[in-house]
Amino acid sequence: MCGIFGYYDLSGKRFPDNVLERMGDKISYRGPDGRGIYHDPITSVAVGNQRLAILDVEHGQQPFISDDQKVVVVQNGEIFNHVEIAQSLKKHGYDCKTHCDTEVILGLYLTKGIAGLKELNGMFAIAIWDGEKQKLILFRDRVGEKPLYYSLSNEKLIFASEIKAILEAKENKNICQKALEQYLAFNYVPSPLTMFEGIYHVEPGVYLEIDTSGVRTTKWWDCSGVETKQQSESEWIEEFNNCLDDSVRIRLRSDVPFGAFLSGGVDSSTIVGLMARHLESPVKTYSIGFNDPRYDESPYAQEAAERFSTEHTCEIVHPDMLGMWSTAIYHCDQPHGDVSFMPTLKVAQLAAKDVKMVLTGDGADELFAGYEKYANFFANNNADELSVDQFERLYSKNIALFTSDNLPKLLVKDLTSPDVIGSRLKEVFSEVRHFDRINQALYIDTKLLLSGNNLVKPDRMGMAASIENRAPFLDHRMIELAFSMPGRLKLNESQTKYIYKKSVEGLIGQRLAYRKKQMFTVPVGEWFKNELYSLCQDLLLSERTRGRNLFNSDYVRVLLENHVNNIQNNTREIRALMAVELWARKFMD
Repeated sequence: MCGIFGYYDLSGKRFPDNVLERMGDKISYRGPDGRGIYHDPITSVAVGNQRLAILDVEHGQQPFISDDQKVVVVQNGEIFNHVEIAQSLKKHGYDCKTHCDTEVILGLYLTKGIAGLKELNGMFAIAIWDGEKQKLILFRDRVGEKPLYYSLSNEKLIFASEIKAILEAKENKNICQKALEQYLAFNYVPSPLTMFEGIYHVEPGVYLEIDTSGVRTTKWWDCSGVETKQQSESEWIEEFNNCLDDSVRIRLRSDVPFGAFLSGGVDSSTIVGLMARHLESPVKTYSIGFNDPRYDESPYAQEAAERFSTEHTCEIVHPDMLGMWSTAIYHCDQPHGDVSFMPTLKVAQLAAKDVKMVLTGDGADELFAGYEKYANFFANNNADELSVDQFERLYSKNIALFTSDNLPKLLVKDLTSPDVIGSRLKEVFSEVRHFDRINQALYIDTKLLLSGNNLVKPDRMGMAASIENRAPFLDHRMIELAFSMPGRLKLNESQTKYIYKKSVEGLIGQRLAYRKKQMFTVPVGEWFKNELYSLCQDLLLSERTRGRNLFNSDYVRVLLENHVNNIQNNTREIRALMAVELWARKFMD
């Protein structure tokens, strides 16, 4: 786990060293254990790394450079199958000098080229400078666990793990109108756009090749090609358990203390249960609880901790964490309407007192239909009877924050597309029309929601506390297994995670397996009506906000007043608009 940064000036102008140092400084919390920068002596290119030492603490400094000094590698993330790859590389004549997972990336590239990187099982954003080919390669993991941004203007490509590092080397910053529209439609900005005009997010499962002829984009992985399998429930249960167990096993490789986040939900309880099977010493587990029982999961976390005899740490906090909102948005670089970022930051800070790495249950809801929104949608719509257009239109409306009917009333500028969410989803739906309707819905969230929001949360909030998050459910073998599984085995009538829960109930017990899902959030909607009403007015309707000329203030005022007067629950809409203003004050003012 680290942060990477660098540039390639195709016109031959060399960046001053102090610019690269500033880029590293901006993301130093991603890697407080060291900094390494390679500046090519001939070409105007540099790659840098901020290191959080997890594997081979003594010898794992980056960049890794080939013996002939022609290939340079930096990465942000972890390669979980590095042990197996190192053994394989030895048979191909490459003998790793360290036990660091980054070295196997160098070895794979030297022996097999870009195609070799497909062997990686992990979460990663990689930059490779090939001096012989005069080519920079930016390579992102399969589902976007690790971020990777870039800007290309005036023949100058700048890249980094976080946008704020790019801004240290970029002269101008303006709001991207199309990204703003997509943010308001989705409640996050789907890649490849960002809220900054001219700065882009490398899409999951994609790599870029940059040389003097320009930028070429290649998709190297996508689960849309997975074929559905038919087998018995007992066979699915065996395959699920074997795959997840091995996914957890290889994510326990670490040379520093580690633990797990434990909410007491089915996902985190399952991961902790499997960790306990593999470890001789007790698992260190961490959770936070709220002094408001409506939002407090700590009793379930305690139950799971006792079941697996973990070394459990729980901190009861007041749910009013709004003082952390601005900090959370700063670390995200973009607005997010999801307030669960704040408690995630809190539990990361708690765990970081003891450990440098944790395992989490992220990704299971999107792969195995864990959210109630899936059950509600398919219960209210006979999806299999709908035409392609009807299904896609209804599902788009189901997940929209502001619909295409409301966006023109909210935004001052004309829409860049008449159907903001529908046009973005149509291209994603087109990739998986051979999937059943449940798996199509899950593919949308795996493709967009995970990388756009739900994986931003553990990465950015964990890195803010200098702690690494590993998600066994996002092992590519688990993802491919999930999409080979018929949707009816995930969402069975109203039962979410149907076959998954049957698979793990022996491990975690029926009470934890079948407890009602509880969202990791805080009750801001109620606070907007009372103690936070003045904050709402400031962020939504103040002269400073209106001066940006983004939103129709009359429309926003009605939105707020209808919420305060209990006419309509506009919590999500208000949160999203407030987040835009908090972001603008951090980054644009």
